[in-house]
Amino acid sequence: QGRLEESGGGLVQRGGSLRLSCAATGTITSVFNPSTVGWYRQAPGKDRELVATISGGGSRNYAYADAVKGRFMVSRDNARKRVYLQMNDLAPEDTAVYYCYRNLDGRNFWGQGTQVTVSS
Repeated sequence: QGRLEESGGGLVQRGGSLRLSCAATGTITSVFNPSTVGWYRQAPGKDRELVATISGGGSRNYAYADAVKGRFMVSRDNARKRVYLQMNDLAPEDTAVYYCYRNLDGRNFWGQGTQVTVSS
């Protein structure tokens, strides 16, 4: 089933932007393309929560957490088997470890996570 490898995290000031990238290495195209993919995050002392997902196959259904609507945008590149999260107007409450996610037929797959820290 391969691995999910995140990159692009870091430290940014309030109001700044970051772009996270996730590569589905070792995953064949016929498995990646129909998968729902996206991002979750986990802040210290809190449960992991959905940030944004995008469906696969012939549809493009998006789901965003209310807290990020209008600021974050999820996208996918099936040819490169990559998932992206463009994060704008970042705030300290966005500080968390961000995890890449893939789901197919009820099975979830996770990356190792990348830290995003927003300073005030």
